[in-house]
Parts: sequence; structure tokens; C-alpha cells
Amino acid sequence: MAEIDRIRWQCRRGMLELDLLLSRFVEQELDGLDPGQLQVFKELLNEQDPMLLAWVMAQEEVPGRYDFLITRLRQVYQ
Repeated sequence: MAEIDRIRWQCRRGMLELDLLLSRFVEQELDGLDPGQLQVFKELLNEQDPMLLAWVMAQEEVPGRYDFLITRLRQVYQ
């Protein structure tokens, strides 16, 4: 399975909101990530859904390593 296919599969979440948001992010933004950012995105996909949604909705403080990704996810969300 190609790396992009694995990433798409990991974007399928238990929460519909995250599923839609992450899928849109992959379609719109993934090609623009450099290798380091792509690695951090893959790490972000290992986070639990409730925390990930809380970060995107600005309900919890975002860990520094995810700042740029959460900012971009919020832009896709709007």
C-alpha cells in the first residue's frame, strides 16, 4: 500500500467531523507539506479523536509540535 493510501486510511476516524476534516486536508494540503511536516502529520494521526477535535476547535492547548498543522486544519475547517 502506498504511503498516501495509508495516510488516507488513517484519516478515517470514529468521529464524522474529523473524518471529513482530515480527508479534506489530505486532498487540499498534503502535497504542500515538506517531509518533516508530513512526519508530524502522521504522528498527529495517532492522537485520540477527542483530543484532536478539541485542538481543532480551540478547546484545548495545542502541543507546540502540532501548531502549524492545527492552524492549517482550522483553515480547511472554515
